[in-house]
Amino acid sequence: MSRHLTLSIQGMTCAGCMGRAERALAAVPGVENVSINLANERAQFDLTENGQLSDAIAALDEAGYPARIETVVLNVESMSCASCVGRVDKALAEVDGVLDVNVNLASETATVRFVDGIASVGDLMAAARESGYPATPAESDTVAEDASDRKTAEARDMFRKTAIAAALTLPVFIIEMGGHVFPAFKDLIHSTIGQQTSWILQFVLVSLVLIGPGRIFYAKGFPALFKGAPDMNSLVAVGTSAAFLYSCIATFLPALLPEGVRAVYFEAAAVIVVLILLGRSLEARAKGRTGAAIRKLMGLQARTARVIRDGKPQDVDIAEITVGETILVRPGERIAVDGEVIEGTAHVDESMITGEPIPVEKSPGDEVTGGTVNGAGSLQFRATRVGRDTTLAQIIRMVEEAQGAKLPIQGLVDKITLWFVPAVLALAVLTVSVWLILGPDPALTLALVAGVSVLIIACPCAMGLATPTSIMVGTGRAAELGVLFRKGDALQQLASVDVVALDKTGTVTEGRPDLTDLELAKGFDRADVLRLVGAVEAQSEHPIAQAITHAAEAEGVILPKVESFESITGYGVRATVSGHDVLVGARRLMEREGIDPAPLSKAEANLSSKGRTALFAAIDGELAALLAVSDPVKPTSAAAIKALHARGLHVAMITGDKESTAKAIADDVGIDQLVADVLPDGKVAALDRLREGERRVAFVGDGINDAPALAHADIGVAIGTGTDVAIESADVVLMSGDLQGIVNAVEVSRQTMRNIKQNLFWAFGYNVALIPVAAGALYPAFDVLLSPMLAAGAMALSSVFVLSNALRLRGMKAASKPKDGAMPQKATVKPAPAE
Repeated sequence: MSRHLTLSIQGMTCAGCMGRAERALAAVPGVENVSINLANERAQFDLTENGQLSDAIAALDEAGYPARIETVVLNVESMSCASCVGRVDKALAEVDGVLDVNVNLASETATVRFVDGIASVGDLMAAARESGYPATPAESDTVAEDASDRKTAEARDMFRKTAIAAALTLPVFIIEMGGHVFPAFKDLIHSTIGQQTSWILQFVLVSLVLIGPGRIFYAKGFPALFKGAPDMNSLVAVGTSAAFLYSCIATFLPALLPEGVRAVYFEAAAVIVVLILLGRSLEARAKGRTGAAIRKLMGLQARTARVIRDGKPQDVDIAEITVGETILVRPGERIAVDGEVIEGTAHVDESMITGEPIPVEKSPGDEVTGGTVNGAGSLQFRATRVGRDTTLAQIIRMVEEAQGAKLPIQGLVDKITLWFVPAVLALAVLTVSVWLILGPDPALTLALVAGVSVLIIACPCAMGLATPTSIMVGTGRAAELGVLFRKGDALQQLASVDVVALDKTGTVTEGRPDLTDLELAKGFDRADVLRLVGAVEAQSEHPIAQAITHAAEAEGVILPKVESFESITGYGVRATVSGHDVLVGARRLMEREGIDPAPLSKAEANLSSKGRTALFAAIDGELAALLAVSDPVKPTSAAAIKALHARGLHVAMITGDKESTAKAIADDVGIDQLVADVLPDGKVAALDRLREGERRVAFVGDGINDAPALAHADIGVAIGTGTDVAIESADVVLMSGDLQGIVNAVEVSRQTMRNIKQNLFWAFGYNVALIPVAAGALYPAFDVLLSPMLAAGAMALSSVFVLSNALRLRGMKAASKPKDGAMPQKATVKPAPAE
């Protein structure tokens, strides 16, 4: 058994950092499938039974990228003795991600240190409550911030540092660069305070910049360099230090330099720091915006609920709600947790979960989903899933995992960034050497400028951000459109599919058929047949069986007790009812049992030509009746298939129905290829046939018998109104019952991959094009040498461009919207198994 864990880590600034953190984690025994996301600063990995979380945290800490540790103080109720303390301590310590627990009986508090991302305050409260000691966060304590709050605070802090650095740098920039632009200004400086005083003033101001706001580059960059694992901070630290030290020598030890190269570059070191700080400020703000979808989903969670306790409604925090409690929801209120309605009728807006705009009527027996909004009417419901088990919590977890996933395309970036920074350092040394040997006078000055420019412009920030930012924004926008990518690589693979294969029942059609015809064989009575067949089908949850049962009940038939029941997969069912042997199923079931269906074959053909599903019934070994049911096509199916065609996709339909029945539906909605009359395991073989010619196939289904096909397809897409088994087998989940969701899924996938390729082209193209320029490739022909300040500005701009381009995905429009007549359906997500 292994656990899938997600934790928040600190200190990463570029793709090189990401690679080193990933390698450090992967080297820990028991840690597998490591994936690190630079954009949201989270690491995902599987921890086997042999692995220890503490080892993983220690490895990250040693690599210089520590896990984010939070501390919370909980007020604990009901503790009365040392044994209570022990039970609370044990319960909290057993929560995944908890590092240290200190329970104080005197103050009735528990101080807990935990790994952010693995554990949460809600998890701790739930563990304490389940142990019999309810706990709430102490009001004076600061509960762990979420990632967006941290990014907002980080951006604010970086802008503050940038402002301070800019204020200190501006006089230096004016004094030094003003003299180059306006010679009279230089003469004024020399005639008043003098060059030496000017340089000393620049030294003081720039020292304050480097020691103050710029300290972060040196505190992280030099240790990483000395460990033999240089990162972006190392490049900035080495580059600015070289410019600063050269200027210090020119200022305080001028005799060490030839007279022709005595110049200062204090302004270059300071401006580089200012520009990179500004770039990081914009990065932090943009990164915070990439998680907007998660924040929006989290915003759907109610904070409190009116729980009926001791016969009276009480407002309680949702973290304190337990399964089985009764909750009162008034008009306009948000439903707190998942549950089953036990009293009242109302229309509930589920659009924030399913993307469907029409409110759904809820009455006793119906399920409600946490996060949805009650309309007119009051409801009472029994909580069935709370905390991390609710549908909304599952959706948030799915989106977070998809956002943190590593796509196959990221492998190329990882391979390059593995050697990129060391290669840049080597190239900078080579650049300086070539200029010193072959460069014109002043060779030392030109070598310094070129070397520093190479170090600064080659920082691989944009490379590390190119893929994860697009994934975060794309999957977040997909969730808002009702599309969940359960597996990260599905986002890339769906963009390249050639064929979309659809199950029929519940996917193309409503999945709620009605009995339309009942043809009796000679010697049989309608009421008797309905009584026996209805009783048999009442034992099955298949939609066709339910249609027959409902028809029998509607005609006032009292269904007898079934004495034995057997489901024959792919054929039908057999049962003993009131002493009669009853068979209900397809023609092949009759033939298998030696019963001749010929007397009703003509009626079967006629009904099938109308698109109706025909079933035979036999009683005591004799053909008794032909029953026909019709499953209406969903109003949006034809439009969705047309939209798939417009995107160059071949659309097939795979069904167990007879070909004549299925063909009527396929022709009606515009299906390109029909595979009919297949058993459940035949769907897998049908997918293999569709793959011929090296085509990639996505399969869309919703039933238990679709699970093998969903798992076997290149991409399995589950209709969210389907069964939990189907959803667990899928790569992508469409939260609504609308087939238009697959169009949105394809569109999101394609636009996200296009966005990633644009980002990677910019990130790699920028470095490929500008590193030679920074090294001085244009100097021999055009006498142009890139200034380190311009290099810093271009480097910061590249990261901001990548982030801004990724954020464009937030404006992605739904590829197609449900028609007004399309009724929304209840989406279900299976609770994650207990770890």
